[in-house]
Amino acid sequence: MAIERRREGGGGGRPLPEENGSVPGAVGGGAAAPPGPPPANAAGAEIQALPVPPPAAACSPLLLDYDGSVLPFLGGLSGRYQRTLVLLTWVPALVIGFSKFSDSFLLDQPDFWCREADGQGNWSGTLAPIHANHSGNGSIFTPPGLPTPAGGNASECGCREWHYRIRAGLVQNVVSKWDLVCDSAWKVHIAKFSLLVGLIFGHLITGCIADWVGRRPVLLFSVIFILIFGLTVALSVNVTMFSTLRFFEGFCLAGIVLSLYALRIELCPPGHRFMITMVASFIEMAGQFLMPGLAALCRDWQVLQAVIICPFLLMLFYWVIFPESLRWLMATQQFEASKELILQLTHKNRMSTESDIKGVVPELEKEITRRPKKVCIVKVVGTRNLWKNIVVLCVNSLTGYGIHHCFAKSMMGHEAKMAITHNFYADYYTMAGIALASCLAMCPVVGFLGRRGGLLLFMILTALASLLQLGLLNLIGKYSQLPDSGMSDSVKDKFSVAFSIVGMFSSHAVGSLSVFFCAEITPTVIR
Repeated sequence: MAIERRREGGGGGRPLPEENGSVPGAVGGGAAAPPGPPPANAAGAEIQALPVPPPAAACSPLLLDYDGSVLPFLGGLSGRYQRTLVLLTWVPALVIGFSKFSDSFLLDQPDFWCREADGQGNWSGTLAPIHANHSGNGSIFTPPGLPTPAGGNASECGCREWHYRIRAGLVQNVVSKWDLVCDSAWKVHIAKFSLLVGLIFGHLITGCIADWVGRRPVLLFSVIFILIFGLTVALSVNVTMFSTLRFFEGFCLAGIVLSLYALRIELCPPGHRFMITMVASFIEMAGQFLMPGLAALCRDWQVLQAVIICPFLLMLFYWVIFPESLRWLMATQQFEASKELILQLTHKNRMSTESDIKGVVPELEKEITRRPKKVCIVKVVGTRNLWKNIVVLCVNSLTGYGIHHCFAKSMMGHEAKMAITHNFYADYYTMAGIALASCLAMCPVVGFLGRRGGLLLFMILTALASLLQLGLLNLIGKYSQLPDSGMSDSVKDKFSVAFSIVGMFSSHAVGSLSVFFCAEITPTVIR
């Protein structure tokens, strides 16, 4: 059930302009209705009046029907040039995957211990390592044979020299560089949060800019600034500088992700959009799976950061080889630029304009003097149903990705308690494997049930996993306290891990499908 846009009529406020910028009342009617007979005076004689400029005529319905007229004329995805452009939107997904999951390596909380021999009351020798748990905090374990100092953990956190055992394949990371342990451990969470906040604000702001000036300029400037901020991150002199620059890196990364996502969708006919988007998701997950190997090769966090960012240099060539979105140009009534791009596409595909049976190019020439018409996102509030659908899908996406992290924390916490695994790579690949399984399951589910049916199914699974984890586990915990129940806390922990895996699996699909569905129902002018 691929939907390009929803036509919003009146009755609920001001109507939202359609993809070409015209109001819905004019869609499908072609030109404006001819004016009626001139008015007559009281004596019945006609009044000779100066010609009044007619109201803005509706755009040609042929140009409105992009998927039915313009895209078939260009060959759809069968055109060689279109396939090349789709491929170019896939390639950066690998580097994007590196950037999104770099926090797991740059900011991993290592095992650490104190080593001092200065004769000033501090410990001499080596203390037992402090094992970092998944929340980023550790507990101090005093080794046998050494006295416990007065003040307990506060004394030991006053250590002057820490030694680290990093589990993420690096010799040094941000935590060991600036001793972000004990009282400074909270700075690690701020550093992780800064990239996420940058991504959130980046999606909001660069999305509005891309709707106003185009996808191509936003992509170019995002690439330029991610190179500046990303490489400067590797030169950070303290954790405050690191966190600030990571915010701007996330902001620019959001511009790249959003521009490529919109370009990818707008290049394809509705029937191919989902699979084209899923291929990009699989490539991004390939970056997630390859990230441990890249970290092991780089060994140092600064080298790793530079290696992740440098491939974006190649995307500077996109300004030369990647055109603006033709769908966006026509939606905003930039028909002169649209005509030039159509002629360029026909030349690249070695097609003749004589194959233009429906007369798209002649219609463009008639409308070429029309002024561009762009739409602000706030106008969506004036629609009757579209803004409600967008808000619901945005809330679904927020809930899906948010509860995914809650399930992940629950699963990793119980694994540590059950001693199933305390290995960084096992935890990392467990998370990546669940995301991969979720994407693989989405393909047949959406193929059979459609976007809306698939989203509903995964939402039900997420709700069931959450309710069972809250309700059933409390019941099991209550019965496990009875002496003859035969249940133990380990049974409860195993059920919790199982429900967390199901919840992570389904919530990841909810978030991904909500974003994709929202992109499909939103008109191009505000996508």
